[in-house]
Amino acid sequence: MKGKLAALFVGTALVLAACGGGEDETSSEGATTDTVSAGEKIYTQKCSNCHGQNLQGGVGPDLTTVGSKLSQEDIETVINEGQGAMPPRLIEGEDVTAVAEWLASKK
Repeated sequence: MKGKLAALFVGTALVLAACGGGEDETSSEGATTDTVSAGEKIYTQKCSNCHGQNLQGGVGPDLTTVGSKLSQEDIETVINEGQGAMPPRLIEGEDVTAVAEWLASKK
């Protein structure tokens, strides 16, 4: 019985391992197809506490249509320099670009 249970766990682990960890696909423009999902993931981890899980706002302003008001560059500036009660550099480096690109698509 213990052998069958161990085999079940090992088999399950192998199946789950095979489902993830693939290479990012690259578009014809050289950008990875996971860029937007990376921005969303970073937003969820670092920004959603103030701006809401669905961009609806809370402590921070509503961002559901931020892309219609600010360009990607403007959003990067806000992230890097802060604005109002938002402190600067809560995220840095490539994460800023990923989040700004994702938010700029919200129109």
